[in-house]
Amino acid sequence: MKRVILIKYGELSTKKGNRNFFINTLYQNIKNKLKNFDISIYKDRSRMYIEFQDNDLELIKKKLDCVFGIHMYHIAYIVDTNIDSIKTLLVRLIQDLSFKTFKVETKRSDKSFPIHSQEMNHLLGGVVLKNKNHVSVDVHHPELFIKLEIREAHSYIYFNAYTGAGGYPIGTQPKGLLMLSGGIDSPVSGYLVMKRGVPIDCVYFEAIPHTSLDARNKVIQLSKRLAKYTTEVHLHIVNFTPIQEEIYKHCHPSYCITIMRRMMYRIMEKLADKYHGFAIVNGESVGQVASQTLTSMRVINEVTNMPVLRPLACFDKLEIIDLAKKIDTYNISILPYEDCCTVFVPKHPVINPSLEQAKKEEGKFDFLPMLDTAVETVDTVVVVDEEKEFSNLL
Repeated sequence: MKRVILIKYGELSTKKGNRNFFINTLYQNIKNKLKNFDISIYKDRSRMYIEFQDNDLELIKKKLDCVFGIHMYHIAYIVDTNIDSIKTLLVRLIQDLSFKTFKVETKRSDKSFPIHSQEMNHLLGGVVLKNKNHVSVDVHHPELFIKLEIREAHSYIYFNAYTGAGGYPIGTQPKGLLMLSGGIDSPVSGYLVMKRGVPIDCVYFEAIPHTSLDARNKVIQLSKRLAKYTTEVHLHIVNFTPIQEEIYKHCHPSYCITIMRRMMYRIMEKLADKYHGFAIVNGESVGQVASQTLTSMRVINEVTNMPVLRPLACFDKLEIIDLAKKIDTYNISILPYEDCCTVFVPKHPVINPSLEQAKKEEGKFDFLPMLDTAVETVDTVVVVDEEKEFSNLL
């Protein structure tokens, strides 16, 4: 009995004139994700089908669970589009299944097939009742959902349903640059923005010797978790130490975080120009810390004209933690290695900074050449969706 993985698009189906672009991008993403498997993929406007080797199925499912753009998928049995073949296959399949109640649902895409969907439901229901003892129909809460899709070339019978990652395929939007710290929030933000079709590069601001190589490794591991949802992630490591030391040498302590974030945004804009990014992405949540009040955001944002995406802006911390656990970044994020945003936090950071005062504080030292140096000396790590060692970076 030949099987295929039958993929349903979900939100992609709402697209009209550019629907093929979204489907073709999803097709290419799946092809890239499954490049190490012996598969064949074919598609139409409503479904995608993957032919596979049986012994690869569980590994393929793990890969597909991390592909954005898939609403749902099924392991479906292929059958010729004629009533006798469909009935014969169904009888064979139900013999090995244990259930007490069932429901049949038919989707007749091939309108030339002579039996309408509702009539087919009744006909196949009768086949099940005749060939399986002690079972009954339950249209509301069946133990077994029997689905039949009637198409011109082939038809498909399936029972299972696997929830996909949803969203849009990565690559249907231009690239964003994610400010990736070692905390809980920013990896979740990266996951959510990728779910909307945005490929990401990650940017880590490092302040050695004030931060450790363990902190760098922590961010690399977080990048690996994000790489599960694409093929690879470029992690750009910025040497932020000289800038941060100058800030804390010259600026009033209460304004140091504000000035630090303004410098980061300036660097992010330069990196976006260098790496063809269209937006800055971060893990800010309104009101969570001093630099994330609306007043602070406005003062910090003033240094850039780029869009700043904040997927977590209206999430509370418990919601963010739940998502971090879902995407398997939480246990890495809580490792006790501080990043440059936490190691120098003042006792009383300003909550409602003044733009005029922020400009006055950062005017106390010549930062422009330092920004250029930080961009020119970036180290880039290519993190792929595979197990690899990064000992050369540590």
